[in-house]
Amino acid sequence: MKVAVIGCTHAGTAAIVNTAKLHPEAEITVYERNDNISFLSCGIALYVGGVVKDPHGLFYSSPEKLAELGVKTNMRHEVTVVDTKSKTLRVRNLATGQEFDDTYDKLIMTTGSWPIVPKLEGIELEGVLLCKNYDHSNTIIEKAKQANKITVVGAGYIGVELVEAFQMNGKQVTLIDGEDRILNKYLDPEFTAPIEQSFKDHGIKLALNEKVSSFAGEGGKVTKVITSEGEHEADLVILCIGFRPNTELLKGQVDMLPNGAILVNDYMQTSCPDVYAAGDSCAIHYNPTGKHAYIPLATNAVRMGTLVARNLVTETIPYMGTQGTSGIKIYEDNIAATGLTEEGAKAEGMDVETTMIIDNYRPEFMPTFEQVQLKVVFDRATRRILGAQILSKTDLTQSINTVSVCIQNKMTIDQLAFIDFFFQPHYNKPWNFLNTVGLEALPTSVPSKEAVTV
Repeated sequence: MKVAVIGCTHAGTAAIVNTAKLHPEAEITVYERNDNISFLSCGIALYVGGVVKDPHGLFYSSPEKLAELGVKTNMRHEVTVVDTKSKTLRVRNLATGQEFDDTYDKLIMTTGSWPIVPKLEGIELEGVLLCKNYDHSNTIIEKAKQANKITVVGAGYIGVELVEAFQMNGKQVTLIDGEDRILNKYLDPEFTAPIEQSFKDHGIKLALNEKVSSFAGEGGKVTKVITSEGEHEADLVILCIGFRPNTELLKGQVDMLPNGAILVNDYMQTSCPDVYAAGDSCAIHYNPTGKHAYIPLATNAVRMGTLVARNLVTETIPYMGTQGTSGIKIYEDNIAATGLTEEGAKAEGMDVETTMIIDNYRPEFMPTFEQVQLKVVFDRATRRILGAQILSKTDLTQSINTVSVCIQNKMTIDQLAFIDFFFQPHYNKPWNFLNTVGLEALPTSVPSKEAVTV
């Protein structure tokens, strides 16, 4: 069985390693257009901020490690054409320019995503950078040494992490976003407001509700970011606007979402039976809505890549879908979220209720105790849990993984109130805060005996 893999980051590495172990007879060939594989891009801000001193720790595989499994990895090779009918590939060696053809029995598409680059005047100026891969991170670090005023465009996870890193390195930082809140896709206003205040307290300039219209410069170097509301001086600009799937190779050959994300079934199979896909190039089954969605996360990618290998020959383990669970640490605040926010649920046209608590996470008789803020979103009619968010100075983020399981298993807010959690004063109260938020949502009255029907 000839297996061709296009792209080798999170999903690709997981698919390759597991395919090699599960199908030792397979002839696996990997095509990767970069000069490195398996880079943990979620660690870029830590690298830029100096928390991670040795960037080699951000790589968890290599062509040499894959070779030990019998895998042939072609670095700096770009697949330019895929023909799913003839099962052929056209490949260009980026080092020599040589082109050649290859064939496959099974094709694994793990081509990932690429930053959205708007067509704006001045975007080609020196000092306007992207933030996605290892080369980008090295360029950012090098350019930042000579920069004093740094502007980050895009207030998603990567953007806010970079803002914190630059500020901690002594830079004057501006964060621009077209929305009126940071992290608006992941958190509701009750959670973004304290983070925004923390940014302001650290001297970061927030330019929210501003759309970038162009960049201005002198001598070919960027000096200003021009928005719908004014101008911001900048020696360096980092674009973190978002990502789109890299799927042009299969356009018109497999089913996709309008944004180009590949649709796969429960076994990671595309609409073309011998073509499988995983990771940021794919749509995922989003359990809170029951629909396909584009949520590029490393956790989704490694799960999907592993399932590709498990289902490549025989359907064995179906994909369970995802809640889009994520977490972030900004200064002293530990934040995590899963599923839908209240705003996200309403945007989907869903009729929801919410419950939120602000409580000390462990007994007040302990020497120290920090507040925890927890919000749960649930369906008004069925009371099924749809999402949750947490914020605390103490790291309580793992509790969001528990709520993720609740969403996965279609549990209700009422059931959350009475789940069995342990009690130990070092860690929590007799009523765990997950129980407490469920108790807060219980009806304030119970039906009379006469109203209860058997």
